Amino acid sequence: MRALGVVGGSGVYEIPGLSRVRELQVETPYGSPSDALVEAWLGETRLIFLPRHGRQHRLAPHAINYRANVCALKMLGAEQIVSVSAVGSLQEHIAPGDVVVVDQYIDCTKRRAATFFDADVVAHVSFADPVCPALSEAAALATEQSGGRLHRGGTYVCIEGPQFSTRAESHLYRSWGASVIGMTALPEAKLAREAELPYATLAFVTDYDCWHETEEDVSVEAILAVLRQNAALARETVRRLCEQLPDPATSPAATALRSAILTPPEQRSPAALERLSWLLGEVPAPRGDVNDPTPARSSGT
Repeated sequence: MRALGVVGGSGVYEIPGLSRVRELQVETPYGSPSDALVEAWLGETRLIFLPRHGRQHRLAPHAINYRANVCALKMLGAEQIVSVSAVGSLQEHIAPGDVVVVDQYIDCTKRRAATFFDADVVAHVSFADPVCPALSEAAALATEQSGGRLHRGGTYVCIEGPQFSTRAESHLYRSWGASVIGMTALPEAKLAREAELPYATLAFVTDYDCWHETEEDVSVEAILAVLRQNAALARETVRRLCEQLPDPATSPAATALRSAILTPPEQRSPAALERLSWLLGEVPAPRGDVNDPTPARSSGT
């Protein structure tokens, strides 16, 4: 049995064949997630769906409680996360309607809580390769099997929003060699890594942002039109992904905290330990410091 967290629009969980569907309410040390989560089963796979913006799309990208979302998925038993996101294209060959399974991110957000380790416990997880290669490859295969026009790899620029980019910004991001632009992948991907959850992004391209000289500038109406076209593809991709999920224990994310926590156990406040108990459990980590980093305890997902 595998447990997959799916973060995206509420329509993603309207997959034919789901059984034992129920809503789950959960509170986290970081507050409430975006909405009630939906648990369902597809064959032997347990799915936990979370509408990132809420069911009525009431949360702007900068207002999403990313920490609560990732924490809630972990608390409910998700072993890995696939993010279904709408993005703009920054490259001519990546057209609206295409799907990009990205492998890198550039963080241009400005005011989002981006770590679980913000008081009394310090951790520095490796984020050089921010997605799980096995989960990303499985997502890519599922996209191809579903008939999607796929691009393997690419860099996702995450901006603060909620406004779209200026034309100057769009050209700047293109000069960096970035592939797509969106507003939600970060800090979501960073938090998934800290939570030792393998993570992958399925980026569904809706427009050419505003850099393209012969296409109309990005608009909500244009995005919604392509999103409606992509909805069936997203559902079928998730369905096929469930049939070929990799073992999460093989992901680099599974041991992300092993040597990341620098604060000695005796210096971790009771409040911090209680706040992080969902992640670290009750077993204290071995001693370690910056100069002699003894491997710290992994949550062992």
